[in-house]
Amino acid sequence: MLILVTGGSASGKSAHAERLLCEHAADSRLYLATMQPFGAAAQKRIARHRALRQGKGFQTVERPLNLAGLELSRRYDGILLEDLGNLLANELFAPEGAKDAAFGSILAGIGRLQDCCETLVIVTNEIFSDGLPYPAETVRYIELLGQLNAALCARADAAYESVCGILLPVKEGGTR
Repeated sequence: MLILVTGGSASGKSAHAERLLCEHAADSRLYLATMQPFGAAAQKRIARHRALRQGKGFQTVERPLNLAGLELSRRYDGILLEDLGNLLANELFAPEGAKDAAFGSILAGIGRLQDCCETLVIVTNEIFSDGLPYPAETVRYIELLGQLNAALCARADAAYESVCGILLPVKEGGTR
């Protein structure tokens, strides 16, 4: 099963994603973290997410790049990928990232993750509605994230948007 959870910054999407995964993955749970801890704000956010996961039975693996190359030592009931926006930024802008091959690399990595679990929950970002002008590389990032979200939503069994802490169905497959 593939579940996509989107929402704006601080919308509650991560908490909803964790709850959905815990509902569908009875035992073994993997939290796949993609954020690179650059700066105090990122470190604070990582600490907050670790605190939220505490006591929920998650094993954590930090993987900011190259999901397709990830070797897992076991199969999981559920994997939570947190989050697609960070992963795409890392693949596009990090020196060792996939660059122009980011889209295909990320989809291949997600396919690999699906082979390693019964339920995969992916957290992504809603960054498409501010209407501000951006430099070309930021526009490319926004477009690619939109394409990834659309491709994954098409594949997903269920997709949700978190708005002000309320989980709204975008596409349901009996997962709530």
